Amino acid sequence: MTKVFLLAFFLLSTAVASAIELTEKDLETEEGLWNLYERWRSHHTVSRDLNEKQKRFNVFKENAQYIHEFNKRKDVPYKLSLNKFADMTNQEFRATYAGSRIGHHRSLRGARRRGVSSRYENVDLSILPASVDWRQKGAVTAVKDQGQCGSCWAFSTVAAVEGINQIKTKDLVSLSEQQLVDCDTEYNNGCNGGLMDYAFEFIKSNGGITSEEKYPYTAQQGSCEPQGVFTGSCGTDLDHGVAIVGYGKTKDGTKYWIVKNSWGQEWGEKGYIRMLRGTKNHEGLCGIAMNPSYPIKSSSNPAHNPNDEL
Repeated sequence: MTKVFLLAFFLLSTAVASAIELTEKDLETEEGLWNLYERWRSHHTVSRDLNEKQKRFNVFKENAQYIHEFNKRKDVPYKLSLNKFADMTNQEFRATYAGSRIGHHRSLRGARRRGVSSRYENVDLSILPASVDWRQKGAVTAVKDQGQCGSCWAFSTVAAVEGINQIKTKDLVSLSEQQLVDCDTEYNNGCNGGLMDYAFEFIKSNGGITSEEKYPYTAQQGSCEPQGVFTGSCGTDLDHGVAIVGYGKTKDGTKYWIVKNSWGQEWGEKGYIRMLRGTKNHEGLCGIAMNPSYPIKSSSNPAHNPNDEL
């Protein structure tokens, strides 16, 4: 099944059908290169201010010439093309998009001991299929974009978890990289890199990971949105009013109230919190059952008068 891999990337992509075509004529003159650069900017919707444009063009020109020379080679089984990062230096690209610092985190964690796992020790390789593509088996979500955030460790982790979840449940759910970026911070560092091993451990200890729909990606590290049913201690000295808007039960049977708070959508689960329901104490958790009140309405609204205040 889907595994996570540590890769060293550079910013020039292998050739794809939608890439800008690069010809010998484009490289013959400065004017030809400028025309190529403008076509590339239009194709990838890349905007540059006047002060930056000349610098970016210089980098683009160097990358275009490198690609052209590389594609003449006969000793490699692939070709290169101009992707959306083609006016960035390799150093800029790595700092912006490949900042996971795997080696740094691996050193802090300590080297893996060889021979610890025997899971595949007795696998007969001769019976394996010649090829496997989990995309065709419905276990891979659409390609996502990490943006200018060194969170590839989170995307790698989530892709693997999405895959194994689909294989076991037959349900492909896009999961939340942002939850890892915001909440898995004991060892991982959000947009400044991390390690998939730590992320897997976080998901396990957290009791799972939420969906991308509930916790969408922002390409920057923010405050962690707590997940799960609140069962903590908070006393019964009432000092805050909230609204109960529903109730439910988790898969493990934990009953909860759905509580709407008034501290903004950045708090809790987008402004809500699930609080334990059915406690032994008649006051309820945090005194939620001590002083409830609600309105009753038995008639329709009166006709609206423009002079009335609402």
